[in-house]
Order: sequence, then C-alpha cells, then structure tokens
Amino acid sequence: MKRLFKKAIDVLDNKRGDGYIDVAVKMIIAVVIGALLLGGLYYLFNNIVLPGLAERIQDMFGSPGGSGNDGGGGGIILL
Repeated sequence: MKRLFKKAIDVLDNKRGDGYIDVAVKMIIAVVIGALLLGGLYYLFNNIVLPGLAERIQDMFGSPGGSGNDGGGGGIILL
C-alpha cells in the first residue's frame, strides 16, 4: 500500500512536462479531422441525400410538384 502511495506521489510531483506538447498536437489534429468530417456530412446530407429523399417522398404520395409517376403511392423506394 505504501508503494502505491509513493508511486502516486511521484507521478503527481513530476514537473518535467513530458508529453504535454504531443498531447496538444493530437488534440488539435482530432479537432481538425472532426470538423472536416462534420463539414463533409453536412454537405452530403444537405445537397445529396435530402433533396432526393424529398423527391421520392413526393412521388410516393403523389403530391403535385414532384417529378415522377403521377399516380403515386405503392411504389418501391430505393435509397
């Protein structure tokens, strides 16, 4: 038990500063990659997925303004 406390005190008393810069660089890289992924997903959903989905839903229910079959309903939706 004393050995565990001594090890904990040694770790907390360490003032060398090793590892702080590489941890900061890793955090910055993670934030940048996360922002790029979120931006890509935002673009993908707003410009590709949602417009096609809205058109397919309008075709399925036969609402005017959608291009496709004029009867609507009963069609198979392939996403």
